[in-house]
Amino acid sequence: MRHYPLFIDLRGRRVVVAGAGAVAVAKLRLLLKTEADLLVCGRDPAPEVRTWAAEGRLALADRDLAPVDAVGAALVYGATGESESDARAAAFGRAAGALVNIVDDLEGSDFLTPAIVDRDPVTVAIGTEGAAPVLARKIKAEVEALLPATLGRLTRIGQGFRTRVEALDSAARRAFWTRFYFERGPLALQAGEEAARGELSAMLAEGEAAREGVVHLVGAGPGDPELLTLKARRLLHDADVVVHDRLVPQPILELARREARIVEVGKTPFGRAWKQADINALLVAEAGAGRTVVRLKGGDPAVFGRLDEEIEALEAAGIRYGIVPGITSASAGAAAIGQSLTRRGRNSAFRILTGHDVEGFAEHDWRELARPGATAAVYMGVRASTFLRGRLLMHGAPADTPVTAVENASRPEQRVIATTLIDLPKALAEAAPAGPVLILYGLAPRAAANVFGELREAL
Repeated sequence: MRHYPLFIDLRGRRVVVAGAGAVAVAKLRLLLKTEADLLVCGRDPAPEVRTWAAEGRLALADRDLAPVDAVGAALVYGATGESESDARAAAFGRAAGALVNIVDDLEGSDFLTPAIVDRDPVTVAIGTEGAAPVLARKIKAEVEALLPATLGRLTRIGQGFRTRVEALDSAARRAFWTRFYFERGPLALQAGEEAARGELSAMLAEGEAAREGVVHLVGAGPGDPELLTLKARRLLHDADVVVHDRLVPQPILELARREARIVEVGKTPFGRAWKQADINALLVAEAGAGRTVVRLKGGDPAVFGRLDEEIEALEAAGIRYGIVPGITSASAGAAAIGQSLTRRGRNSAFRILTGHDVEGFAEHDWRELARPGATAAVYMGVRASTFLRGRLLMHGAPADTPVTAVENASRPEQRVIATTLIDLPKALAEAAPAGPVLILYGLAPRAAANVFGELREAL
């Protein structure tokens, strides 16, 4: 280990930055999060630097760095972007006894500025000895996905309760803070900091009572693991039990921790499926036993996801729950064909429809859908394609209206089936899709849609 990691207290201490251009701005964005007294010396300051100076967040000298500027400084940065100027700033800094960093110059620096995950007062610093900055950024992204954005606020709130929790033994303390920071605290904080403090007080009053379970109703997105929200990924990692539908692919399920129990409750159209009542009972039973449950639904849980029925069952049983939105297939399908769901002059409204419901093929406002320029995303529409075509043609939709079916939107096996309204059933029969299909009515693939596929494969 060449560089030993340290956290330096910069409260009230002078930090000097030589340079006021783009290179300096990148460093200043981070330094401004500290409590240091910042002095920036540089000609032709960038607009951001002038703004920060006007706001009183730093002192600005519109000139080159002088030896006297480094006197008493804890840190001196050479950030002019010019090697001779940066070397001169480093010499002034060392002569004054300060630690020196020259941006992008490992050998000329006394210390490195790491990649930082900021959940103040929780800070995670990541360094690679300057060997692989790209790797440091990747690790940072992974850590940020694991730590909720609310963690800093919760930490400050929890700090005021530390002495009261110290009375518990070490195992109980760990369990207490885990429940607060990753389960009950984030939910309570949605109602404000006072609610979070109240939750802490309630947890202390409960003592070592049985752990209270919770159900998170989470959208898994269209299938690409990188399209999961940060919150969805974190909750999946923390879950004791993951209850998922058949549209959630294995790469997403593998993000759950090894100890988690994975339960598939798939619903196959016109085939064998779990009854909704049984799924509701499972969620209530697992959370009632004190477990953290993630109910993982393909796409967004509020779009044809039977969300209300599960919420009603949880509320009736007094089970706490939270909802995490996901990217719905309509958005992923539109991205797959390089189109916008709405366009000025074409359509001012966009509809999300289901091809069938519990009573069979679903009826809709066909007259509005048949109007020129109308667009819609049809979920679960493969078996209903002949029905859809007949209703739309009956109400005046042109036979050559563009229709695009997207199978496995966003996934490696994604397939785009471009056709017209009159040929829709035939095109789907010939393609024989095996994965989930979204039908985009009124939209054709952009001519350069193949470029999007090539880009996705490259990424």
